[in-house]
Amino acid sequence: MSTATATPVPHKGPRFERTKALLSSPTFVVGALILLFWVACALIGHWVVPQDPYASDPLNSLTPPDGTHWFGTDQLGRDVFARVIVGARDILTIAPLATLLGTVAGTAVGLIVGYFDGWVDNVIGRLIDAVLALPLVIVALLALAAVGASNMTVILVIGITFTPITARTVRAAVFAERNLDYVLAAQLRGENAFYIMFAEILPNVLQPIIVEATVRLGYAIFAVATLSFLGFGIQPPSADWGLALSESYTLMAGGAWWTVVFDAAAIATLVVGVNLVADGIQGVLER
Repeated sequence: MSTATATPVPHKGPRFERTKALLSSPTFVVGALILLFWVACALIGHWVVPQDPYASDPLNSLTPPDGTHWFGTDQLGRDVFARVIVGARDILTIAPLATLLGTVAGTAVGLIVGYFDGWVDNVIGRLIDAVLALPLVIVALLALAAVGASNMTVILVIGITFTPITARTVRAAVFAERNLDYVLAAQLRGENAFYIMFAEILPNVLQPIIVEATVRLGYAIFAVATLSFLGFGIQPPSADWGLALSESYTLMAGGAWWTVVFDAAAIATLVVGVNLVADGIQGVLER
């Protein structure tokens, strides 16, 4: 008589389980679909829109939505639908780059402050607290007024403004890790401080960093749109949503609601989508 040998079931690690949990989270899935839609618009929108988003047609200015112009036209006769779709490109370039800059810089500062403590924490920590006491938009406006508005300066200003926020989050996470056994073992082996911070501690504090980065991305999108609306962000002739609102919001008094509503809805849906993704990721990582 022969005995059947059981085939071992391959073990699926925590990464697989987290991915499965994310894909089964309605919050994450809805947010990801919204975000993917706008990313697709940013990447290929200029190829699929039925009208030229930059072509002026003064004879058809402020035309209400119809079969030719689905979202109507603006005060220069430009197709609003085409401009809303193409307008995703600049904001989805600047906001993620600013978020990446703020996350990388903030992570480095937070690791250093959290690991060394003492006078380093006292000095840099007080500077972080001082910066955080100022409203983000006010700091950004002052910086952009001093150096001038351009896409690169917007990225740098928002990224630098996000740095202390991320640093504070990372600092708190490092405090919880720096006296654990694996850190003490690395110190006993004679490893230098930067190796311990970036090779030993950093992998163990990635979860709060990922959550912080996704949350910051939503704030970055709103900040870019706000700065553009105030004239200090993305500059003409871009189809950026914040810039479009700045150029058209006064037209609502005359009944041309379509010049404002669709751009405002685009900003709102993108921010909501990013926040839903952030909530989904946070919910899975905190299990």
